[in-house]
Amino acid sequence: MASPFIDDPVELGARTVRGSLWRQRGFKDRADPLAFPDDILHERYRFSSEGGICYICSLVEPSVRNATGRSCALTVGQTVCVALRFFATGTYMHLVGDAENVSKNTVCRAVHKVVLALTERLNMFVVFPSHVSTLTVKEAFYQLAGSVIPQDYGCNRLHPLPNKGPLGENEGDYVNRKSFHSINVQMTCDHQLLVTNVEARWPGSVHDSRIFRESLLGHQLEQGLFDGLLVGDRGYPCARNLMTPYPDPATPSQSRFNVALGKCRVRIEMTFGVIKSRFNCLRGLRVRPERACKIIAACVVLHNIAIIRKERAPHVPLVAPDEVDPVTVDHPTGAAIRQAITVQFFS
Repeated sequence: MASPFIDDPVELGARTVRGSLWRQRGFKDRADPLAFPDDILHERYRFSSEGGICYICSLVEPSVRNATGRSCALTVGQTVCVALRFFATGTYMHLVGDAENVSKNTVCRAVHKVVLALTERLNMFVVFPSHVSTLTVKEAFYQLAGSVIPQDYGCNRLHPLPNKGPLGENEGDYVNRKSFHSINVQMTCDHQLLVTNVEARWPGSVHDSRIFRESLLGHQLEQGLFDGLLVGDRGYPCARNLMTPYPDPATPSQSRFNVALGKCRVRIEMTFGVIKSRFNCLRGLRVRPERACKIIAACVVLHNIAIIRKERAPHVPLVAPDEVDPVTVDHPTGAAIRQAITVQFFS
C-alpha cells in the first residue's frame, strides 16, 4: 500500500509533515542600506555613510544589538536605518517597512530601540550653555547682533509640535490656542544652531511662561548657576536672566534694542526650522504623547550629531515667527536690567 505521505513532485520545495503540507520558509533579501552614494543616503536618512550613520551605529550598538542572528534578525545598521527613515519621512510605519523591506512590527521595534538608545544619551549631546566655551558663544552672538547685548549666551523659544496620536482622557489639555493638538517644546540654542536645552513634556494648552518657570533650566537660572543672559520672545516675561523685547517701544533706543535682540533670537527660529525640515516626523506625530516626547528628544540628539559631524543642513527659508501669547507683567528686576542695557548701549 502506497504511503499517503509521499512528496508531491508538483509541489516544488514543499514537504509533508504528519499529513499537512509544509513549505520551506523564505526570507526577503534585505540589501545593505549603506551600499549607496551619500546623496541617496542623505535623501533617505538625512545622514551620510561614514560621517553620520556609521557613527550613530557605533553610538547605539550596545542598546540595539540583537543577542543572536536567528530568524534573520536586523543588524545594527539596518535597525538604525529603519529608524532614521521613519524620522526623516514621518510617514506611516507600514510604508517605511515597504521601503526597507521589513514588516510594520519590525519598524515599530526598530524605532523604539533607537529612540530609547538616543534619549539615554541626551545629556551627552545637549549641554547648557554649549559644547564650546561660554565666551565663544557670547562673542558669536555679539557679531550676529551687530551691536552690544552684554553676556548673551543663547536663545530660548517654545514651539508647539502637532500630535495626531491617541491622547486619552486628557485630550483637552493638548489643544493649543490655535485649536489643534500639540506638545509644547521649549528649546534653547547657541549661535551654531546647536540645541543646548530641551523640555518636551508639556501639553499644548500650557503657557510658555509656566513651562520656563517650572523647567530645570528656569530653576538653574533663578539660582544664579550661569553667568549670562538668554534671549526670548514676548511669550516669556522679561527677567533677570531672560531678556525679551519691549512690547511697545516708545523711543528710538528701545527700537534699536528690539532689532538687536531679534537678530539673536532668529537663531532659535532657524533651529526649529532645521530640525523640522530634517526630521519630517515632527510635523505630525501619530503616537501617544509619552512616546512623542521621547521621539522629539531623540530627534534633538540626532540634530546635534548632524551639526557636530557637519552633515548637510536642509534649506530652510526664513519665515516670520509665530505669534505668542501676550505676557501681562514683566519682572521688575528684568525690566530694570533691560532699561539699563538700553540706556548704556543703545542711546
